[in-house]
Amino acid sequence: MKKRNSSGRMLVHARNAAMALVALLLLTAGFWSSWGTAQHILLSKGREHGTLTVARCDENVCTGPYSPQAPATDRADVTIEKTVAVQKGQTLAVVLKPGTAEAVRTGPAGGLHAWVPLGGALLLAALVIGGGLRLTRIAWGTAFAGGALLMASFLAL
Repeated sequence: MKKRNSSGRMLVHARNAAMALVALLLLTAGFWSSWGTAQHILLSKGREHGTLTVARCDENVCTGPYSPQAPATDRADVTIEKTVAVQKGQTLAVVLKPGTAEAVRTGPAGGLHAWVPLGGALLLAALVIGGGLRLTRIAWGTAFAGGALLMASFLAL
């Protein structure tokens, strides 16, 4: 059996470090992308809560009248991101982003939907962890977590 020289070991360590950096970058990007919406749901104390009745939908957004829960003024046109679960005439529980007329869906469906980018990032990172780092058990766990998050979001919506 032939012994590896130090340059061969350094190459393996450099490859592992690069793969770990790629996996970390994927997970960080997925978390950051999800946090943009999820923060309004998780840290909703002090934000304006209410219901949005969807009146019309364009390609990317749906708009409609907003009725707040607390003593605040009604708004005629509040927008929400269009998803497959948003249909004309539907009433949704929402929280408004501070200083805007943009709403984010609350409750289990809205919370899970906000974390969908992280679920996709977990699935992509699982490929890097399993293929690049050769850590198959961790890769399967990461893939299962990402798949479960995506499946739960699909079923909740």
